[in-house]
Amino acid sequence: MAFAHFVLVHGACHGGWSWHKLKPLLEALGHKVTALDLAASGVDPRQIEELGTLDEYTEPLLTFLEALPPGEKVILVGHSLGGMNLGIAADKYCEKIAAAVFLAAFMPDTEHCSSFVLEQYNERTPAENWLDTQFLTYTKDGKEITSMFFGPKFLAHKLYQLCGPEDLELASMLVRPSSLMMEILAKRPFFTKEGYGSIKKIYIVCTEDKGIPEEFQRWQIENYKPDKVYKVEGADHMAMLCKTKELAEILQEVADTYNAAALEHHHHHH
Repeated sequence: MAFAHFVLVHGACHGGWSWHKLKPLLEALGHKVTALDLAASGVDPRQIEELGTLDEYTEPLLTFLEALPPGEKVILVGHSLGGMNLGIAADKYCEKIAAAVFLAAFMPDTEHCSSFVLEQYNERTPAENWLDTQFLTYTKDGKEITSMFFGPKFLAHKLYQLCGPEDLELASMLVRPSSLMMEILAKRPFFTKEGYGSIKKIYIVCTEDKGIPEEFQRWQIENYKPDKVYKVEGADHMAMLCKTKELAEILQEVADTYNAAALEHHHHHH
């Protein structure tokens, strides 16, 4: 069994806390696990209004990859909006990434503008799907940005409908405003073929997802073919909470397949 260093990247309005069930399970299998808070997420002290680009939002992940010892590779796991952070990270540090896993995530391509999959999602998702999510506008560096804050109904009915009440309760207490940064992303350079395009990509489909429905997950897979596709049957959008064991098994297989530079033994002593 290969050991890997997994870096878990949460979705919009969430934080590293959303991986609280998966992290100990992966660690019990012998992996090293880092569950980051992106900017203005989790316990990160920034506020969403301070962020003007998705790159700024991604800063904690970029700083983390920057600090990795030369030659060390990690497996990135991006959930939901976290897939976009993987694109940004891969363009900067593709040599540090053994594989990128998209869990019910947005998976950008290199053929269209950076915001393409988000725009497609918006076009294909009826406005009423957002339920009580709040959208507000703030101005940063002279640009108008739309923030979003998932409401209790949206959490309960679109993201956590198959999770236990404690998981939903934790989320209700901890979610913070976020942003898709769509307006800004539309003007950003495309994701590159030699960076993001060059890394191994694995997509994990969640079949009962009502936030990013399976149909849209499959459309993305057709749009930009990953190296491998898995699916978690009976998982809502929060597979790491409602199907933790199944997800850990898939990630173990990903480690066995793609972790060329298995962690040397000495990492386990920290």
